[in-house]
Amino acid sequence: MRILRNLIIISVLLVSVTVQASGVDELVRIKQNYARMLVPSGKDPFGLLSILSSIQPETEISDQVVVELHQRYPFDLKKVETYLSSFTEAGTWPDINYDDKKRSGWEPKIHAERILELVKLYNSDQTSYYRSSEVEAVIHKALNYWFTAKPVCLNWWYNQIGIPKTLGTVFILFEKQLTPVEKQNAITVMENAKFGMTGQNKVWLAGNVMMRALLQNDYELVKMARDTIASEIVTGGAEGIKDDWCFHQHGAQQQFGNYGLSFVSGMSFFSGLFSGTSLAFDDKQLSILSTLIDKGYRWVIWKGMMDVNALGRQLFHHAPVHKALSLAFAASELGGGESDECMAVATALFRDNYPAPAVNVLTGHKHFWQSDYTIHRRPSWMASIKMASDRIIGTEMMNGDNMKGYYMADGATYIYKDGKEYLDIFPLWDWRKLPGVTAFEDNAPMPLIKSYQPRNKGTFVGAVSDEKQGMTVMELDRAGVKAHKAWVCTDDFILCLGAGIQADSNLVVTTSIEQCHKNGELLSWENARWNVVNTKQSVKGKEQRYFHNNTGYIVWGNTHEVVAETAERTGSWYDVMQMYHPEETHGEVTAIYLTHGVAPKQDTYQYLILPGMDKENVAAFNLSDIQILRNDATAQAVYSEGNTTCWVAAYQPVQLTVSTDLILNIQTPGIYMIRKNESGRYVINYADPTQQRNVAELELNHKKVRLSLPEGKEKGKTTSIVG
Repeated sequence: MRILRNLIIISVLLVSVTVQASGVDELVRIKQNYARMLVPSGKDPFGLLSILSSIQPETEISDQVVVELHQRYPFDLKKVETYLSSFTEAGTWPDINYDDKKRSGWEPKIHAERILELVKLYNSDQTSYYRSSEVEAVIHKALNYWFTAKPVCLNWWYNQIGIPKTLGTVFILFEKQLTPVEKQNAITVMENAKFGMTGQNKVWLAGNVMMRALLQNDYELVKMARDTIASEIVTGGAEGIKDDWCFHQHGAQQQFGNYGLSFVSGMSFFSGLFSGTSLAFDDKQLSILSTLIDKGYRWVIWKGMMDVNALGRQLFHHAPVHKALSLAFAASELGGGESDECMAVATALFRDNYPAPAVNVLTGHKHFWQSDYTIHRRPSWMASIKMASDRIIGTEMMNGDNMKGYYMADGATYIYKDGKEYLDIFPLWDWRKLPGVTAFEDNAPMPLIKSYQPRNKGTFVGAVSDEKQGMTVMELDRAGVKAHKAWVCTDDFILCLGAGIQADSNLVVTTSIEQCHKNGELLSWENARWNVVNTKQSVKGKEQRYFHNNTGYIVWGNTHEVVAETAERTGSWYDVMQMYHPEETHGEVTAIYLTHGVAPKQDTYQYLILPGMDKENVAAFNLSDIQILRNDATAQAVYSEGNTTCWVAAYQPVQLTVSTDLILNIQTPGIYMIRKNESGRYVINYADPTQQRNVAELELNHKKVRLSLPEGKEKGKTTSIVG
């Protein structure tokens, strides 16, 4: 019996020793992966470093994803020489404002970023600075300054996430060179990060805890941090990856370009970091991440640029370019090169954008039903529409970011051909006339959003889609303006309708049709020929056609004034994003908009956008194919004989005689798309924009039709039936 007991004890001890040894091996492998992934090696298998090198680096950066993108640039040895020659005896750099109080773009972070750059330089065999004693001495001295001065930002994010994330990487890559005192100080810095919060903030914090655990050689804490990180690779939560393959943070708010992109980039990094260990992400987790890219992110990137509507509050200089390229790097590294599914998605993303093809392959109509966001992609153009509702937060202003974006989710509609239409236009915009937006005209400072919730009171917000075409609808009830807004997206055009427009102010109300960089002449069709609009043109009460940058605009059926103009404008990035130093910039802008006058009552509008069309076809476009059956507070209904499709946004029960072959009696409000199929039967697509109904009923040619609607988290999705 005693022998048996002793054998059991020995076995337990052996298992314990084996587990400990295994844990040590795993820690070593993870640290090796850190060096492999972060220290430049000169390899560029997908050509992304070459693309990055062709882009002028930014001098002022706040966005963490863009900070990390810039850390991928090949070493600039002239800049390195400046770092070394200007470094002071105090352990600082003279060009950094160490007393900075900004909440975004906090300058002392540059000190930490330079240390990381020097540590990578020290560890890379690509330059003569490899294992340089001079570089090593500067690193030690710069670290000592940070440990002694203990800089603190007014924004918690830098103290708990940003700085530990940057310096944690320094500590891992420079661990063998750290003195015992430095290592203890490093652990103290990392202790500012603790488990907690939600979504991407939770992931960031756990990643920082993991780096501390690596410094302490604490395998169990590393595993706990890894499990905390991996716990966010799920769908359907209050925040994080949604069932519509969007990403939410700060409540029910679309965050593709901000927290979502940091999430994808971070998860891609962790997937490589844990590869080859027992902590590696499993196939299901990698599948969720690759699907987020495939069914989410690929749709919002056009020709290597991210949609403005996906940027969130991060309206930085060159943000669409930087964010798209950051996604490309993340996609290329997801799965550590060991997942065929991940690599297939990355390959598709590269095919779509790097280099941008002459003809876009990813086409279709997609509505993110949990995010009030529509994307419509054609072979030569893309459109996006961003909205808000009583369910969905439209945008946020915080930490000096997005100081003019009050109307960014009131139906903002962007049309892309080459992708550069709105690139870096933010300082030049009239922010009350964002394309697609109905708002007050005013020269007063833009209103600021309290907290980050500029809720639209409208409940009727959503879209119907057959994945090729669709209709998007927004009941606008915000900031003193009410309107019913609708967009019909087809293969060739976007029809924009407005009805029930009313306001309670003595300010003029406008609806913006376009506001983009001037690219070629703005032309107006008059007297059977195209004429150049040199400055400003106002026309009232008649059909008007415009052409600019391979896009046509037709405004008709309106009684109010339409204004078209091109103008040189000046502005400052600081006015939009306060992390920038105040400097004036200028450029030419083309704008087209409608005026509804002061205090409109039940006003309407209708206009057509013809992207990718030459001016001859814009002039010849036959409007008779587009029959607007109703455009009022009861319904917005359109029939296109060429598309054999009827689109209806029914705000109330309504009867419509669409054609001699199609009579509708709609009993259930909602959005309908009715199309005759090849066999001559009608396909009814329906979506409930209120996300409150369980059934929808109508009569089609006097035949009753009843649709059972999606339930739970799929409320708001399109459902179909053959009538």
